[in-house]
Amino acid sequence: MKKINQLDLFSGIGGFHLGFEKAGYKVKSYFSEVDKHAIAVYKHKFKDSEYVGSVEHITGNELPRIDLITFGSPCQDFSLAGKRKGMGGERSSLVLEAIRLIGECRPRVFIWENVKGTFSSNSGEDFAAILQAFADIGGYRLEWQLLNTSWFLPQNRERIYLVGYSTTTKRNWRGVFPIGEGGTTNTGSRVKAIGHRGTGGQQGIIYSDNGDSPTINASVYKDPTKVRITDKRGNERNMDKASTLVAGYYKLPSDGDYIKVKSATKSGYEKAEEGDAINLTAINSKTRKGRVGKQKAQTLDTLCEQAAIQDYHIRRLTPIECERLQGFPDNHTEYGNYNGEVKKMSNTQRYKQCGNAVTTDVAQAIAEKIKPLFK
Repeated sequence: MKKINQLDLFSGIGGFHLGFEKAGYKVKSYFSEVDKHAIAVYKHKFKDSEYVGSVEHITGNELPRIDLITFGSPCQDFSLAGKRKGMGGERSSLVLEAIRLIGECRPRVFIWENVKGTFSSNSGEDFAAILQAFADIGGYRLEWQLLNTSWFLPQNRERIYLVGYSTTTKRNWRGVFPIGEGGTTNTGSRVKAIGHRGTGGQQGIIYSDNGDSPTINASVYKDPTKVRITDKRGNERNMDKASTLVAGYYKLPSDGDYIKVKSATKSGYEKAEEGDAINLTAINSKTRKGRVGKQKAQTLDTLCEQAAIQDYHIRRLTPIECERLQGFPDNHTEYGNYNGEVKKMSNTQRYKQCGNAVTTDVAQAIAEKIKPLFK
């Protein structure tokens, strides 16, 4: 078991921490978060962890030796669904605080997670600026890849994962990405990020097909036993889709074996069948399309505007279902430790925390690949 000290920035409910534990690491976490409910869950689930306050107030000389820094910095200003303020947005610019701490702590490895929209924010200039900032630290190689939770669990959730590691790594080191050896047809295109004079250039590698997401044989990675459902009669079973206890019903037109979901398509609707997921946001809109996820959930959001088809009813996903779709154990978010007092969490907060979380199975896959870096 590899023992590491982790600085977990923008930690949420501990997706990175749990992913590394799943990969066999013994993790001592120093975590930073501002949401009091996420802090409470982290303290309750990872009792040996230490809270170190807001990222803006942490300095490297106040911490012990840090082996790993992980951070999924606030993504609202990069999100395709947001206003796309990019690095000019107040929240997304916090990534620079994480970069400052990398320079101060000099960990063996750092991992950054963010939304796919970071690639295109401000015509790609924001991603280039972030790469430049990483390169200016000096002494790290950079690799990144667009990974999808659906390769591991039935949720369509595309996120960028960037890994930085020492330039002194042994020559037989084969790198981190691509993740997805079984059936992958990735080809790597290289992007140069030039550091300040004296720091040397850092070479990042993005693995993609035509500049987008990789071609992966998803069946190699998706394990249907990881998501179980309980039907209305109380019978639990394995399924390759996201379903669980009924949390509320919605009525939409049906036609035999499917439900019609209004959509801006030629027919005016999309077909939702047993086990499909539906995006409930503005359900009567005449301009939206792509509402139906075939046999998998769409990207979880903080309000859980998602439903699934079960027995030809439409019901909202439950907190346990959302936890499972992110790879967390059942009821990971049920309780929180508020200054020594354990309290039950509201469903509203549980949905929010799951929607903001890093998928633990993706973190685990990366943790497995980088084990040689901690020898």
